[in-house]
Amino acid sequence: MTAKMKKIEVEEKLIFITSVNDEDYICLTDMVREEEGSDHIRNWMRNRNTVEFLGLWEQLYNPNFKTVEFDTFKKQAGLNSFNLTPKKWTEHTHAIGILSKRGRYGGTYAHKDIAFEFGAWISPMFKLLLIKEFQRLKEIESNQFNLEWDVKRILSKANYTIHTDAIKKHVIPEL
Repeated sequence: MTAKMKKIEVEEKLIFITSVNDEDYICLTDMVREEEGSDHIRNWMRNRNTVEFLGLWEQLYNPNFKTVEFDTFKKQAGLNSFNLTPKKWTEHTHAIGILSKRGRYGGTYAHKDIAFEFGAWISPMFKLLLIKEFQRLKEIESNQFNLEWDVKRILSKANYTIHTDAIKKHVIPEL
């Protein structure tokens, strides 16, 4: 994961976002901090609908996804004896949608599509607020990019005139 961390606030919870291969991953651990976070994530991952969603997402976006292992998890999902952790999921299926990170800013991160699904599991209101804050962050980033691009364009235009005038004056002989 890159060191560039962004953050949003949803229901007074500070949620970190990181970029992996130009894709946004949202910290699920932050979404349920102070609420037995890792237990919430494991309970969500035990759900049959969650396992099916994760498997479908991986099949769409991950050419190295191990579907045979996914089928095993899918058959067991929902049983009382079934337990699934993010680490177990990624190790057995080579999943890329969920990542675990240790140390500073550590926790379980999920691709934004998966994080929104997790947000819905927390509550419909939480999901809506999460999406709203994420979109606000993307809008701010987009505006900053446009401003940076505009400044570079103006500087290039000014430099072009300076350079062409210098070439005319010093390089091209007068006839």
